[in-house]
Amino acid sequence: MMRVKKNDKVQVLSGRDRGKLGTVIKVVPAEDKVLVTGVGMVTRHMKRRKQGDVAAIKQEESFLPMAKVMPVCTNCKKPSRINVKTVDSRRVRACARCEEVF
Repeated sequence: MMRVKKNDKVQVLSGRDRGKLGTVIKVVPAEDKVLVTGVGMVTRHMKRRKQGDVAAIKQEESFLPMAKVMPVCTNCKKPSRINVKTVDSRRVRACARCEEVF
């Protein structure tokens, strides 16, 4: 079971954006990468491709390693590890601090 899923609120643990909070936009489990809103911003120089297009310099998010983010519990509002519980014969994610189900 994945510990981080799309639309989860996460906190960055290390790097230049350490301590920032954001929401997960996309998860790539095969590469252990995650895309978070407002975190890992890079500058992209966009070339004009067709007539009528405009060349621009854009700021956009880049992928982060999944090990650098930690989910924030919805109940205790703190970053915490994920435990897996069985509730009604299905596996669910739970906060390691307060035991609340995500």
